[in-house]
Amino acid sequence: MAAFQWITALTVFQLLTSSFCLENGLARTPPMGWLAWERFRCNTDCKNDPDNCISEKLFRTMTDLVISEGYAAVGYEYINVDDCWLDFARSYDGRLQPDAKRFPRGMADLSEYIHSRGLKFGIYEDYGNFTCAGYPGILGSLEVDAFTFAEWNVDFVKLDGCYSLPKDMDQGYSEFGYHLNKTGRAMVYSCSWPVYQTYAGLQPNYSAITSRCNLWRNFDDIQDSWASVESIIDYYGDNQDVIAANAAPGHWNDPDMLIIGNFGLSYEQSKVQMAIWAILAAPLLMSTDLRTIRPEYKAILQNKKIIAVDQDKLGIQGRRIYKHKGIEIWARPVTPIFENYFSYALAFVNRRTDGTPSDVAVALHEMGLLSPTGYRIQDLYEDVDYGVLSPQTKIKVKVNPTGVVILKADVQQNLIKQNFYKPYNPFTQVYPLRTANDFVKK
Repeated sequence: MAAFQWITALTVFQLLTSSFCLENGLARTPPMGWLAWERFRCNTDCKNDPDNCISEKLFRTMTDLVISEGYAAVGYEYINVDDCWLDFARSYDGRLQPDAKRFPRGMADLSEYIHSRGLKFGIYEDYGNFTCAGYPGILGSLEVDAFTFAEWNVDFVKLDGCYSLPKDMDQGYSEFGYHLNKTGRAMVYSCSWPVYQTYAGLQPNYSAITSRCNLWRNFDDIQDSWASVESIIDYYGDNQDVIAANAAPGHWNDPDMLIIGNFGLSYEQSKVQMAIWAILAAPLLMSTDLRTIRPEYKAILQNKKIIAVDQDKLGIQGRRIYKHKGIEIWARPVTPIFENYFSYALAFVNRRTDGTPSDVAVALHEMGLLSPTGYRIQDLYEDVDYGVLSPQTKIKVKVNPTGVVILKADVQQNLIKQNFYKPYNPFTQVYPLRTANDFVKK
């Protein structure tokens, strides 16, 4: 591990290289759970809006719904408090404390309740003088705050970066991770380190970040809009050569929360977010009201086949492999593997808004699917099985405006028969390409 360049003392160099490395063994696949922020923000008005304010009542309710509505059964396990849980002052002995009116039983009690339901508890703080909403930050109290979280049996810590200096974050985020390690309690560590440095014109040290954080934010906070989702998709596609390789078991790029089931995304757009987040090996942290979510959006969030892509044990982040005239193709290598050939998840995204579905046709080998044994192709949203196709086969999908088709291509372990190399045409899905670079039917 490289020492920070601006530190020259040998003893500090040794400290940074030996002690600041994250050693929690967690997040071997991207974390999944429920998070308050995007849907409920900093609503602290429990007098006038008791059902929607940031309070222990809200988190207990969502804990129960994650269990009773089947989210836990498909992998969602963290219940994460975000900003605005705190009192505006620390206790007399300098410890963090929750707002007593909204969390009268305290955070240890909330943690115990969440654990009693078989889930895990996450909390928010900020590497700064204040949190983004103006509550006490951790500067000057890193050790005591880390041990406070351990005493509350916290399982997940998100550390924001408001009211702090980006140039200090290399040392500061690493130091807080060191104190988390010292507690002896394994806690997933979510950092906002890279995004603040990028906006300050600094180049994030991803070698340090990946060794000291389980996940990290690279880009803007997500908002409840399709435009926000599109901007995140563009960022991850445009910067994939820099950031994609940093994802692996134990440490993940975090494009922010799932807003499926809120107000800003259509049904088709919600399917896009879930599919692309799975391709990106992203944490799946829902921020929606589970009391009122419509069944079709719940089905997207609980799609086991797409969750399996996101949680694939290889931990390889996917990439955008084609972009032209509003059509994009994204591909992610996944298991199973046979004779050094990966299987793939493939997402065909239509960013166009011209009111009619677009036909996208491409040969498997043009997307990097080269195994001579062929691939079993299945649609992960629709009940469509394309059978076993050879690399030479041209597959066609029809993609709705601002929509997606996501396929799983499982590499086969036996050579396919010669007749499978003939054009395969179930339900008129496969057509020849006109040119190697023109995937879109005009």
